[in-house]
Amino acid sequence: MIRRKNNQPKINTSALPDIIFMLLFFFMVVTVLRDQQVGVKFSVPDADQVQKLENQSLITNIYIGRPLDPARGNTPLIQINDAFIYKENLNQAVRQQTANDFRHQSDRAITVLKVDREVPMGLVNDVKTALRKAKRLKVSYIANSGKTF
Repeated sequence: MIRRKNNQPKINTSALPDIIFMLLFFFMVVTVLRDQQVGVKFSVPDADQVQKLENQSLITNIYIGRPLDPARGNTPLIQINDAFIYKENLNQAVRQQTANDFRHQSDRAITVLKVDREVPMGLVNDVKTALRKAKRLKVSYIANSGKTF
């Protein structure tokens, strides 16, 4: 019986921990963490003219829609960051959020309204009035482009 010797070279694994840490570092750098948990339903309306916002770090999102949690009822709510705001407390909440948010000290800061298409326009006007009183004058709306591809 003929036996062959196993003369295959061994694989050098000393660089594997370095590669793993480089990959881990890469994914930590490029991953964007979501800072808000959306608690309202919203389907954005269609629009004819849509522009992309350039600097995403200077944006504050305000969601307006019916709550996802049925325990909160069925009336539309306003959500700024992770807090639900009722119409009665809107002016105070917007002023407080503006004072606490260092990003809005810049003149390029934008407030983005993400509004469900079923929300009454009176509630949206109340939010815009509260933003105006808090001197947050750059307001943008999120919408679909309306184009079908």
